[in-house]
Amino acid sequence: MSLHARDDLGGRTAIVGIGATEFSKDSGRSELRLAVEAVRAALDDAGLTPADVDGMVTFTMDTSPEITVAQAAGIGELSFFSRVHYGGGAACATVQQAALAVAAGVAEVVVCYRAFNERSGRRFGSGVQRREPSAEGVALGWLLPFGLLTPASWVAMAAQRYLYAYGLSADVFGQVAVSGRKYAATNPAAWFHGRPITLADHAASRWIAEPLRLLDCCQETDGGQAVVVTSVERARDLRHPSVVVAAAAQGAGRAQEQMTSFYRDDLTGLPEMGVVARQLWRTAGVGPADIDVGIIYDHFTPFVLMQLEEFGFCAPGEAADFVAAEGLPLNTHGGQLGEAYLHGMNGIAEAVRQLRGTSVNQVPGAERALVTAGTGVPTSGLVLEAAG
Repeated sequence: MSLHARDDLGGRTAIVGIGATEFSKDSGRSELRLAVEAVRAALDDAGLTPADVDGMVTFTMDTSPEITVAQAAGIGELSFFSRVHYGGGAACATVQQAALAVAAGVAEVVVCYRAFNERSGRRFGSGVQRREPSAEGVALGWLLPFGLLTPASWVAMAAQRYLYAYGLSADVFGQVAVSGRKYAATNPAAWFHGRPITLADHAASRWIAEPLRLLDCCQETDGGQAVVVTSVERARDLRHPSVVVAAAAQGAGRAQEQMTSFYRDDLTGLPEMGVVARQLWRTAGVGPADIDVGIIYDHFTPFVLMQLEEFGFCAPGEAADFVAAEGLPLNTHGGQLGEAYLHGMNGIAEAVRQLRGTSVNQVPGAERALVTAGTGVPTSGLVLEAAG
């Protein structure tokens, strides 16, 4: 069973640097070079050097391991290195791993990163291809022969049940798409800068896997993103106002699979994110009303609605109305629908900008942000706070 008490990690570490490459559809360089560029940019943003780093954290499904990136970036000895599983579900968990290492005294400065050519190289959206046999892959054997071959098709199953349970039409997903593209349109770093959409545009976009349309699906991106984590004490002496990790959590639900948890009692929610939500609220000592900006993982629009409901921002089935009413500023960088698909790492960077007061779509007076990682898989989340 998951934790039922506040943990001791909150408030002990801070994010002090963020850095990224440009976001493109054809980077023209290796994934290792993208990773190194992002890491160096994040260290420069923090006012640190490669010699200051003694820890590295990344994801699995990454072609640039921690030790190789450290070597290429000019980083010396490492006392901590780690990889987190489950694709985009690992995004916030990389910061949690870094925070755990720093809080335990295992490392002092830890860099978390993600870099890939996810458009010009391997495309995650293409689904299952040449997968090596594994225990966790057995579940796919019940699905692939019947045509459920891609992430969109897996999410469509849960999305269809969500619509049926609450008497909704697929048009409600357009609220998320329009919101993300609105912010992307004013973000010069976003792929869809200057290109907002309307609900009519959403409704006119082609079907991918009913009830998901093209504009319900995140883009595919080449690029890299990195963040730097250290102690709150050391953060006070660095270049920018620090952003405190008020809470960090991972979560997996009962009957959890990777994107195909179709044998649960209820398909209208995301129990793995419910586990994360409960722990974040307990550890940070806050609730939905205390959040100023939400960076909600938006690989597919239906799962944004379900996440908002799991976190208690609105009742089940009411999230589309909540988004339409702008009940909370969401994905102010444009999200993965509008800015870039970097498995959520660019969302962490946007939360840092909001709490520093430097976002291009700044929420006035933002002091606390919620960040979530990929859903449908074992996942993670963060509550970040501006340093007092």
